[in-house]
Formats: sequence, structure tokens, C-alpha cells
Amino acid sequence: MGMYIINGGNRLEGELRIEGSKNAVLPILAASIINGKNSIIHNVPYLKDVNTLVSMLESIGCKYSFVGNTVIVDSTGDLDINIPEKPVREMRSSIILMGAMLGRFKKVKISFPGGCEIGLRPIDLHLSGLRLLGAKIVESHGYIICECDKLYGNEIHLDYPSVGATENIMLAAVSAEGVTTIQNAAREPEIVDLQDFLNKMGAKITGAGSSTIRIQGVTSFHDVEHTVIPDRIVAGTYAVAAAITGGKVVIRDIIPEHIKPIISKLGESGCKIYRYDKDISISCSRRPNAVDIIKTMPYPGFPTDMQAQMMALMCTARGTSIFIETIFENRYKHAEELIKMGANIKIEGRAAIVKGVNKLMGAHVFSRDLRGGAALVLAGLAAEGTTIVDNVDLHIERGYENLDIKLKNLGADITKEK
Repeated sequence: MGMYIINGGNRLEGELRIEGSKNAVLPILAASIINGKNSIIHNVPYLKDVNTLVSMLESIGCKYSFVGNTVIVDSTGDLDINIPEKPVREMRSSIILMGAMLGRFKKVKISFPGGCEIGLRPIDLHLSGLRLLGAKIVESHGYIICECDKLYGNEIHLDYPSVGATENIMLAAVSAEGVTTIQNAAREPEIVDLQDFLNKMGAKITGAGSSTIRIQGVTSFHDVEHTVIPDRIVAGTYAVAAAITGGKVVIRDIIPEHIKPIISKLGESGCKIYRYDKDISISCSRRPNAVDIIKTMPYPGFPTDMQAQMMALMCTARGTSIFIETIFENRYKHAEELIKMGANIKIEGRAAIVKGVNKLMGAHVFSRDLRGGAALVLAGLAAEGTTIVDNVDLHIERGYENLDIKLKNLGADITKEK
């Protein structure tokens, strides 16, 4: 599955550019089904998950081509409404194809999704929202079959501001007759980026970024060209990399507003952060201070996708930090691997108590999920001796483009082996 071998202790210095957002580009790629025409998408990160999704698009009848970090998707003609089972079971975000296919073809058959083992993550909010638009849904033998004669706009109130449910409803509702209103919608920047992409192809959506999204259904769409927003989680990960190594790094081509909760906690830990129009500079010349409480929340709160990386940093801090994970019930698998490196962590339900230690020690650790794997890499950068992070192909490379190369360019001693 591939491994990173890291000799810790090097201070990171330099600058890097942040790639396009994984969590934005995947629903945008799914949305390219809707127009039945050409979609030109720029700033696409080179990731395992992106390759998986474009291969799925190809398997149902789309054509695609890559030119550097631009992908062109041609979704003309009839597509197969049967979504391949294997990639759906491997990558949870592929469930986003359901809303797009239902919106265009009024029928789709897809298996229940899999992905990182960080919690149950049920899709009942997706299904109840699509039912309110008029879809008839049958769940049988591990498959979901959605179909309708026509979709109709409706008022949908989400019990929880689920990103995936918000996106699936948006993708179906753009083709529905009448107006759809999503109340308690997810507010993440990736939702805004999806709205912008859909509107460029002819949809009529307003309100993304707020808790109420309004969608006026339309009957036709056209070609579209769009540039994906930068990845706020990748930016946050490199910011923590600078902090945990006592380094100084300039992170370019980002939207600083999107990482305010991360910047805030890093500031509390003693980092010096300078914010510019599309860049930030972060430096940490001494051992970080503990942050009293880090509680994950839906945007604009502290992102669950940064919990593991911040935990790695707090393992080296002065004092005790408490983490409260409110999004996923099983997102502390990285903790037992950090403990192998000398961290002092106690898990109590959804809370983790982290007492900082003077130094971490290199060890052979295993990535259990995408962000937890990134946290182990960060810990390895700061640890004394050699750290081996296993399973990088399976998890880490799903969400980070050339992580080892970019860290090496900043001064890290890191190599990848098969």
C-alpha cells in the first residue's frame, strides 16, 4: 500500500501553492453529468479520489481528458443509470452521483457507499430529501434504486446540516419543476463552489454559504468552464506542519477566510500568522502552547477534517488540550498510533485528553483514514528518529497531491517506498 519514511527534526521553511479542493471538485465532477454537454474544470488536484470518480463517469458513458490540472468532461448522449458497485463501496463521496443522475435521467441504481472508517455516516438525509422532490426509492440487497416521472420543487428542512445531503439535493433540484428551498443547509465553501459551477451552466441557485438555499428549477443547461477553489484542509495541514516543526512557511493561492477557525487555534498555540489577500505566512519559533478546547463543528466552526492534524500538534505542546469530536463517532483511530510515538492521549467517548510531551519518538505506524494518516506524517516530521507511515496509497493519497514531494521541497527528510 506504500509507505512514507520520515527522519524527523528538520525545520520546514519556504513556500508552496495549495491545490484545488478535493471536497469541492468531487461534487463538481458529478454535476458535469447534468448539462449533457462539455464541462471544463480547472485547478483539479491529482488525487486517487479524483481518478476514481472520473473513471466512474467514463464507465457510465462520459468521455474525459486531462490537460495538466484541467479536466474536460463530455456527458453528451445517454448514460448508463447503473453506477459501478466497487468504487462506490470504496469511496463514500461517490454517492453524490445519485442526485446528478436522478436530476438528468430520473432514474439511478447505486450501491450503499463505503470510504474511511470514521463513523456510520448514514445517508438517510440524502434519501429523505430526494423523496421530498418526488423520487421513489427502494433499498434492496445493498443497492439503492431511485426513480421518478418528474421531480418537483419542495421545502426541505435538514435535521443536520449535512454537506453530502445538501449537495445531492442541489444536484437533483436544479432540474425539478418549481422552487426548492433547503433549510438548515450546510454552509461549507465547497457548497458555494458547487452553486457557482451549476449557475455557470444555467442553473438558478441562491443562498449557498448561508443556512437557506433556494433553487429555481430549469429545463436546459449549456457548456461550462470553472476553476475549483483551493483546498482549505490541505492549507491547514501545511500550516500545522510549519508549527509542529518550529518552521516558517508561506502558503500561497488560498482563501484565508476559509481557514479562519484553523488560523485562530494556531494563533492560540503561539504561532505568528500574517494574512494577505491570497496567502498566509506562519511561523512558530518555540514549543507550542496547549489549546484548552478544540471542538469540531460544521462550518464555520473548527473542521472535523483538521482534528487529527491539530491533535498531532497538541501532542508536542506545553500543557493539556481537550478535543471534542461532534461530527463522527469513530474519528480517533490516529490516537493509538500517536501513542506508539510517545504521545499521552486518553479517549473518553467523543472526548480526547491530550497532555503534551517534550518530544515524540519515531515508530512504525499505520494510516487508518485520510486525515489521521496526514496527522501521523506531521508527527513524524517532529519526532526524534525515523517514522514509517504505512498505507499511504490507501488513505493519504486520496486527499493530498504529492504530499511527500511538497514536504521535501520545504526541507523535510521524507521518501516514499512501495
